[in-house]
Amino acid sequence: MTTAYDYAFTAIDGSALPMTTFRDKVVMVVNVASQCGLTPQYEGLEQLYKAHRDEGFVVLGVPCNQFAGQEPGAEGEIAEFCRTTFGVDFPMTSKVDVKGEDAHPLYKWAVAQVGEAAEPVWNFHKLLIGKDGSLINVFGPRTAPDDAEIKAAIVAAL
Repeated sequence: MTTAYDYAFTAIDGSALPMTTFRDKVVMVVNVASQCGLTPQYEGLEQLYKAHRDEGFVVLGVPCNQFAGQEPGAEGEIAEFCRTTFGVDFPMTSKVDVKGEDAHPLYKWAVAQVGEAAEPVWNFHKLLIGKDGSLINVFGPRTAPDDAEIKAAIVAAL
């Protein structure tokens, strides 16, 4: 059976970032954008990461410019913005597509697992991946990182 561990990204710094890096961890994959009304969610994502990283939780930010061109910058600009504006310390990938024909393979896999609920409709869509690499939950863009449902799902998965 295919799992999230069968896929790889390129990190925002250009290095290889295979999903096996996160084996045996709970990972929240979030397509992000710097110029979105939901961009302040970076703060909540970083808080979640800090609160649970020692327990084996990771947030993986996936910059995407598919929604109203809200992530137009280059990788270096995105990384700098996230670091200086929101203190982001969680890992980030290079910019990719997250829906449609050119979607990153992990996103295509997620849709194949649970259907259209896994396909992002906007920035800050969240995929929760379990320690075994399976897709265990999906949260829409407007579900804030500090939402009780998200926190409960992370704790249960840990």
